Amino acid sequence: MKQPLGLRLLAYSVAILVSIFFLYPYWWMLLGAFRPTEAVLTNPLQLWPESLDFSAFESIARVSGVPIWRYIVNSIFITAASTVIGVAITALGAYALTRRPDLLAFKMLRSGFLLTMMYPYMLLVIPVYIVIFKLGLLGTYTGIILFLALGPVQFFLFEQFFRSIPGEIIEAAIVDGASEAQVFLMVVMPVSMPVVATVTIITFLLNWAQWFPVLVISRSPDTYTLPVALLNMTGELGVNFQGIMAIAIITTVPATIVFLIAQRRVMQGMADGSVKG
Repeated sequence: MKQPLGLRLLAYSVAILVSIFFLYPYWWMLLGAFRPTEAVLTNPLQLWPESLDFSAFESIARVSGVPIWRYIVNSIFITAASTVIGVAITALGAYALTRRPDLLAFKMLRSGFLLTMMYPYMLLVIPVYIVIFKLGLLGTYTGIILFLALGPVQFFLFEQFFRSIPGEIIEAAIVDGASEAQVFLMVVMPVSMPVVATVTIITFLLNWAQWFPVLVISRSPDTYTLPVALLNMTGELGVNFQGIMAIAIITTVPATIVFLIAQRRVMQGMADGSVKG
């Protein structure tokens, strides 16, 4: 039934006000990057900069002895690599669990993923740190990428979607002589492209924002990503709000753009993964 015009206008007005409330901190961050620190401290609630000052971006060109482009390259490389590996591993694991849910090892694997979701993320750092240390990967890109590739949420999204695929399709492929690998690559994955896209986007956004695992595994700023650099730079830059806001823009803008472009896909994929199966 169509809602009255007055009720719809009220709903839109409330939605706009709520949106402004949540967008204001981001707008304040953008303004802070182009306003002098003195202006921010004396008039922090001003909605428009007195003048466009780009000196902050020059001041952060090199922080902690490392060029800012190094942090950007590290973020792109580590996030992309961990996303590809994480999506591939979780997809394979979810398919295997869906095909043989009765195996004890697979049941233990699923329970392990559940535990990682139930316990605080910080509790996993110590055992993972020990494993990375024993493997000799501490302070390396490989260790950071493997740590970030762990994705329990992505695993369950794949599992729920795979459970919704009719078993008759898989059985027909096996009767025709296809191996499990062929069934996975040629039958299951083509129909799973929507959830693959969703999981890829979610993994990218999650890994881009990670800072604690990178900080724990890294041994030098040479392997820092932008979020870790931002965390450390706040101490180095002191009360230089302009410089801190400039770094925050560089850190958040890529993830914001990706989310705005793919938000419908992310929401739909999360709904499909929670309802199907």
